[in-house]
Amino acid sequence: MADFFDHITDKHKAFVEAQPMFFTASACAEGRINLSPKGMDCFRVLSPKLCGYLDMTGSGNETAAHIKNDGRITLMFNSFTRNALIYRIYGRGRVVRPHHDGFGALKANFPDQPGARQIILVDVESTQTSCGYAVPEMELVAERQTLVKSAERKGEDGIRAYQQEKNLVSIDGFDTGLND
Repeated sequence: MADFFDHITDKHKAFVEAQPMFFTASACAEGRINLSPKGMDCFRVLSPKLCGYLDMTGSGNETAAHIKNDGRITLMFNSFTRNALIYRIYGRGRVVRPHHDGFGALKANFPDQPGARQIILVDVESTQTSCGYAVPEMELVAERQTLVKSAERKGEDGIRAYQQEKNLVSIDGFDTGLND
């Protein structure tokens, strides 16, 4: 049975910090629902009512477009170990980019990664646990290095050019706010 909370408890903070990956879900009133996996040690609980992740440059920028146009976001963490658990964080998202006030202070909470595009913050409205009994047990073999190597090859100028080409609008044509 699901249990709801109005903040991230210390116990749940420890759980999410132990997970090697999580998923984000977001949407606008119209268009596709976006669901993305995230890894690379990019998630942080900043307080019981605030969390966020370092968002890397990728082929799309759907979450930022959905936050700009709607704001709702859900994060989901799964245990893939013997101790089954699913933990969801429901909230409202905010996007903080390198040229925004406060980015440097927030960025200090995350590892230095080439290709970091923005920080997605989530103001926590509620959280939920559920059993996860149908989730398989799996082992982490290794973090993929493909995204890091791609960003290193492109360099800062190449990443900016790629973002201007691929990250300004969502697949449904919504502005991502990248140039705001």
